[in-house]
Amino acid sequence: MSSRLSTDSPAQRHKEPGPYGDPWLPVPPGLCRGLLLTSGGPQTVRRAEGEAVTLGCTYAWGPSDSGDLDIEWSLVSPDATVKDQMLLSYSHGMKYFHGVTDGGDFSTADPSQGDASLSIPVLSPAHAATYQCKVKKSPGVDMRKVTLVVMEKPSVPKCWIEGPDTVGEALSMHCQSSAGSAPLRYAWSRGRGGPLPTALTQTGGSGPLVIGNLSLGLAGSYLCTVSNDVGEGSCRVHLVANKPPSRAGVVVGTVEKDFSNDIREDALAPVSRPGSRSTNRSSSRAPGGRFSQVSRPEALFTEDMLHIPPSQTTSRTPRHTPDRYDSEDGYVV
Repeated sequence: MSSRLSTDSPAQRHKEPGPYGDPWLPVPPGLCRGLLLTSGGPQTVRRAEGEAVTLGCTYAWGPSDSGDLDIEWSLVSPDATVKDQMLLSYSHGMKYFHGVTDGGDFSTADPSQGDASLSIPVLSPAHAATYQCKVKKSPGVDMRKVTLVVMEKPSVPKCWIEGPDTVGEALSMHCQSSAGSAPLRYAWSRGRGGPLPTALTQTGGSGPLVIGNLSLGLAGSYLCTVSNDVGEGSCRVHLVANKPPSRAGVVVGTVEKDFSNDIREDALAPVSRPGSRSTNRSSSRAPGGRFSQVSRPEALFTEDMLHIPPSQTTSRTPRHTPDRYDSEDGYVV
């Protein structure tokens, strides 16, 4: 069983926090290590609105750093001519809040123990900024900047179908989220995450899912997922493929009806009824008026009709002309 013992001389070892929090890391002879921030991670942190975040700022100092410990958190101004705004500080064993911190505080009760990270319990869009942690222990000093991006999660999207659900027709499936920080990414899957059939195409990252020719094999459930860097939401749509109605009966009925209305050349003309011949005038009423139909009796010529009876002849009375008088001969007899 081995124990951890150091064989270095007192000048070659120290009991202060090391670069990674280990107070027993040896220092090479002749090298004097200064204060060093040991926090890692990305320079840009993205979090959703309403969530909590911790901006790391861990540190370690060397044997030559003998001055007082000072820690500062500030907001970096995007304008180089404007002074940065102090948020939180630690000096001489005391913690100080400067201005409006919006709930931000050191993540540990005693930031002098090598961890001066900043914690914000509930994020709002106002927290989006570039933060700087500065640790100073004379003569050592180090600082670190981190950009905080506060984003809105996508809202639960709405799914719907446009177009007829009939086999052979074209339609499109749509998905839209009404809220969420850009960029929003839309992805479709079949069933419970299965791949899409090759007959389906999606136009762009946020476009609809297009079906050019609906078939029975494409019917089923489809899942749309919308996401950004801080969250996601999904909705589901159920696609039905109905067979088109049979048109055979409709076509046959139409053809038969047309045949029944055709006038055939070998058909006999309709015989008029006696009642229609004896009727000289018939009336019918039409919308908005009245009209009369006049029919003429048929002309039936017989031999009797060529002889006009005496009783039907018209006798004319001879016109009486008065006697003409002549001045020489007198009246003409």
